Amino acid sequence: MVRSLAPAALLAAASLLTSPAFASAPTCGPNNPCPADSPCCSQYGQCGVGAYCLGGCDPIFSHSLDSCVPEPVCDASKFKIDNLNGVTDIAKYLGDASTANWVSSGSPLEYNGGVLLTLSQGSVGTLLASTHYVWYGKISAKLRTSQGAGVVTAFILMSDVKDEIDFEFIGTTLNQAQSNYYWQGILDYNNGGKHDTSNTFDNEHEYTIDWQPDQLTWSIDGNVVRTLKKSDTWNATSGAFAYPQTPSRVQLSLWPAGLASNGKGTIEWAGGLINWSAGSPAMQNGYYYASVSSVDVECYDPPSGANKTGSKSYSYESMAGTNASIAITDNSVILGSLQGTGEDPDKGKAKASGTGSSPSTSATSQPESVPGVSGGGNSDPNASGSSDQNGSATGNSSNGGSGGSGSSGSGFTQGGGASGSGNNSGAAVARPEGIVGGSVFALVACVVAMLAL
Repeated sequence: MVRSLAPAALLAAASLLTSPAFASAPTCGPNNPCPADSPCCSQYGQCGVGAYCLGGCDPIFSHSLDSCVPEPVCDASKFKIDNLNGVTDIAKYLGDASTANWVSSGSPLEYNGGVLLTLSQGSVGTLLASTHYVWYGKISAKLRTSQGAGVVTAFILMSDVKDEIDFEFIGTTLNQAQSNYYWQGILDYNNGGKHDTSNTFDNEHEYTIDWQPDQLTWSIDGNVVRTLKKSDTWNATSGAFAYPQTPSRVQLSLWPAGLASNGKGTIEWAGGLINWSAGSPAMQNGYYYASVSSVDVECYDPPSGANKTGSKSYSYESMAGTNASIAITDNSVILGSLQGTGEDPDKGKAKASGTGSSPSTSATSQPESVPGVSGGGNSDPNASGSSDQNGSATGNSSNGGSGGSGSSGSGFTQGGGASGSGNNSGAAVARPEGIVGGSVFALVACVVAMLAL
C-alpha cells in the first residue's frame, strides 16, 4: 500500500516554500523521496540533515530506509520528569539518548520538581519529545492543563510514520478531555472521543494510554474512559488495520490554536481567539502555562514474532511502515554534527587536533539541519508566512515560544490534526471540515500562522 498525506500537508509545504529563503529546499512525500544530499524527511514534509534524521524522521519518504537514525528502544528509566534535568534543546541534540531524556523546542521552565510548558505572544508554544521510543507500553502523565480561549494542551504518542495516540485539552472546556488516534498520518474524522472529568486546570489528573498490540485504552485517574480494539480498525480499501502500531515518542505540548491567521474551524474548535492582553486571568508573567509533574512508562515486550537481532534500537526494514516492518537491532548511531545523517553520521564532525579541519559548507548551499518552519506539515491552508535564514520562526521566544531566533527552530510537532466521532458517553468530537488539531500538523499550522504576523 502506498501511504498518502492529507492535502493540507501539501498546502502547508507550498506556503512555506514561497519564502525566498527556502524556495529551493527539497520536499518529500508520496512518490517524492528526499534527494541524496538532503536525505531525511521531517514530519513537516521537507528534507534535510542533522536533526531531520533524528526523532520524527520519516523513513518511508526519506532517501533510503537508512537515512533516518535508528530509534532508541524503550527504557522505563528514561522518561522521568525532574525539573529540566535530562531536557536538551533540539539544536543541541545529536542522537545520544544516554545524555538526554527529552528534547525541547520553546522555553520549558522548572516548576515544583516538574516542568511548565509556556506559551507567550509571538511564539508557537513549548513542546517536549522523548528521546527514547515506546513500542507498546503503558504511558502515564500527571499534569494540569492550561486555560483560556484558543489555548490547547496535548499529551500524545507519535511515531515516525505518523501513527498517533492522543489526549488533548481545550482551554475553554476544562471539564473535558478529548482522545484520538491516527494511522500513518491519514486524517479520519471518526476517530475522536470526549471524556468528562473535573476541572483540568485547577486539578492535576493522571492520564494513561495503555497501548497493546491488540487493544488500546485511554484512562483518567485510573478509570478507563475509552477502549479501541485493533480488530475493529480493519480498512478494506487499504487492506490493513488502521491501528497505531509502530514505535512512538512521548510528546507533551502547549500550542496556540486560536490565532487570527488560523482557519475558522481551528479557531472554533479551540474555543475562540487567544486573549493576549495583560489582564487575562489565564496568563501569568506574560504567558499561558500548563504543568507536568511526572511521566511514567511501562515498556511492554515486543509483539509476538517481532524481528529481534539485538536490544538497542528500532529500525524500519521495509517501506510498509507497519508492525511487521520493525526490527530490534544493536544499531546505534550518534551524529558527529548537525551535518550528519543516518547514511553518513560523521559528516561535519570536528577532527582531532593536528589532523586538519573539517570542510566547511556555505550557508547558501548547506542543507537544512533543524526541522521546524523550514518544512510544512498538515497545516492551516489559510495561513501563510516566511522564515528567517536559519529556519527559525520570526517571533519572540524569550518567554516560551519555539522558533524564536534566540532559540531552536521548533523541531517537533504534535500529531494528526482532526477529530471525529468517539465512543465515550456517545459524545463525538465534531471539528468542522478543514480543521487542524493539536496533534501533527496543528503546531505546524501555528508556526506558519505566526510567521504571517
